[in-house]
Amino acid sequence: MIDNGHFDFGENKVQEAIEKWSKIKNENGSIKLHLVGKLQTNKVKYAVKIFDYIHSVDNEKLASKIAEEQIKNNKNIKIFIQVNVGNEIQKSGISKNKVSDFYTYCLKLKLDIQGLMCIPPEGQNSDRFFKDLKIINESLGLKKLSMGMSSDYISAIQNSSTHVRIGSNIFGKRV
Repeated sequence: MIDNGHFDFGENKVQEAIEKWSKIKNENGSIKLHLVGKLQTNKVKYAVKIFDYIHSVDNEKLASKIAEEQIKNNKNIKIFIQVNVGNEIQKSGISKNKVSDFYTYCLKLKLDIQGLMCIPPEGQNSDRFFKDLKIINESLGLKKLSMGMSSDYISAIQNSSTHVRIGSNIFGKRV
C-alpha cells in the first residue's frame, strides 16, 4: 500500500502498532499512524512516541497525560475527542452535553484538537448520530470528523467525515 501512495494507517492497539510500525515509520517519514482504539493512560508514553493522531481522547486524566508526554517527547499529536453519541454505558467517549467543556479543557492543555470522533450504536441507523456529531463539531469551529467504519462509511462521508475506518473491508475481519 505504501508503494501505491497510501500513507495513513490506523491501529487499535498500541503494542501491535509498535511491533508492526516502528521500523517502517523510521524508514518512511511520510507515514502517519492513527490510534483509533481505546487508549489507557499507562500506554500514553508509548502511544505518543509512535502515533501521529489519537482518535479516542475522552477524559481529563488521559488528556493531561498526553499533554505531559508530548512535552517530554517534543511532539505534537493531532487529537480527536471521542464522543459517546448513543450514551452507551459499554462504550468509551464523552457525553454530548460535556463536549464543549472538555474541548475547552483540552485547549488549555495546548492539545491540537482536530475534531470529534464517534462510533454509533450497533444495529441502529448511523446517519442520525453522524448528523448530531457534525452539528457539535461545527459549533466548536472544528473542521475534521472521524466517523464511519466499513458498514457505514458512505453515510459518514455524506455527513462530512474526513477520516473513515474501513479496515475490515480492506484487510478482512480481525481474528
